[in-house]
Amino acid sequence: MDHGVAQGALRYAHHLGYANQVPPALNPLVSRLARIVGDAHTLTDPDTLASYETDWTRRWQGPARCVVRPSGTDQVASILAECHEVGAPVVPQGGNTGLVGGSVPRGGEIVLSLTRLDGVEPVDTLAAQVTAGAGATLSAVRAQARAHDLDVGVDLAARDTATIGGMVATNAGGVHVIRYGAMRRQVIGLEAVLASGQTITRLEGLVKDNTGYDLPGLLTGSEGTLAVVTRVRLALVPAPRARVAALLGVSGVEAALGVLARLRRLPSLEAFELMMAEGIDLVREHSGLGPPFGREHPAYLLVECAAAGEALAAALEDCPQIHDAAVATDRPARERLWAYRERHTEAINAAGVPHKMDVTLPLGELAAFEAEVRGRVEAAWPGARTVVFGHLADGNLHVNVLGAGLGPDDEAVEDAVYRLAAVHGGSISAEHGIGIAKTRWLPLTRGAADIQAMAAIKHALDPRGILNPGVLFPQGGAP
Repeated sequence: MDHGVAQGALRYAHHLGYANQVPPALNPLVSRLARIVGDAHTLTDPDTLASYETDWTRRWQGPARCVVRPSGTDQVASILAECHEVGAPVVPQGGNTGLVGGSVPRGGEIVLSLTRLDGVEPVDTLAAQVTAGAGATLSAVRAQARAHDLDVGVDLAARDTATIGGMVATNAGGVHVIRYGAMRRQVIGLEAVLASGQTITRLEGLVKDNTGYDLPGLLTGSEGTLAVVTRVRLALVPAPRARVAALLGVSGVEAALGVLARLRRLPSLEAFELMMAEGIDLVREHSGLGPPFGREHPAYLLVECAAAGEALAAALEDCPQIHDAAVATDRPARERLWAYRERHTEAINAAGVPHKMDVTLPLGELAAFEAEVRGRVEAAWPGARTVVFGHLADGNLHVNVLGAGLGPDDEAVEDAVYRLAAVHGGSISAEHGIGIAKTRWLPLTRGAADIQAMAAIKHALDPRGILNPGVLFPQGGAP
């Protein structure tokens, strides 16, 4: 790939107009927005704004001119129409659980909080579908579905705060991708408001609809740069009658891939999570959890199947790569095993402000990348702590670096990790998106024609560049 040409494509995207400054007409605009949503839902107090201005990692933050909290699609449309008229930039925000700075303001934008759009409609049990507002949390939608023996195919640790709209905007992955795919595969239709205030509605629930471009598919993963998603029609999956989880101790990533090759034959396999010894140690330091086994292992797997335990037990029997195993079928015991995996992120954040990188690799390159990335970090930043974990079955590793000398604004470690992922044929983002954190590295895995095509779509749907400026395409042009 010619990275110079691709960087030029990023500059081209910038010159289309995605580097808005706050226009002079913005201050009276706040009053007009308050007439739409009410004074109680137009926030300007600095203390109140603080939680909307910093993302979950604490690395990305910026001032908002105000936060507006609409109650429905009509109000979202009116807000965007007003902002479009004066060219005022808007940052859509859901649960603000993103990790790449894509849902926080950068310099005086209007933050459009969608948390009040939290309704969940009755489940369509015949079609196995449900329509939910963009602000509904994953947990709320799952609870509605489970009352009818159905479930959402995507699950992730931030389920109590992550919103459906945000999950669609970022094409969230999570722990069940191996069986059900990422968020895009769950989206049957959606309702969204364009930058101009026009509303697109595709909520009929048709599984087959071959009438032109797949706009719901296009908007899924667009990170709020093309339209603001307000309602989503989701496909649901059968809720399992039983579940079994197993925590396994193995000698490393290569051995873990051997276990994966053996277990892929199980149609009930839902999760296949990788953890390394340093991550388990950090989780134990933070949480007080005891050791998972009587001896330590270089790597650990958390495996879960949506079935009774017999098939998994048979598949694990005489598996030469497994040195220790703990199997759980009842919910409390499974949750104890999952704690080692799900508490990774909070343990890392408690240890400092991390450099969080989310990469995906071809399965055949995972072991080499994992070994090489920690060596590269240690050589360049002696004493830094590298914690790697992730969704092994779909090639997704989360690389977290903590350590003295690595300031939150120092991007040298990101540069090293992303370039290494590209060398191994991987991508700089598996499920967190590009946001503002990764724009400079997009040409590593997307060519010039790709970037120009994305920029053209952006310009067609948002000609004034008001939606999430700086996300995907850098505000100041490519360096």
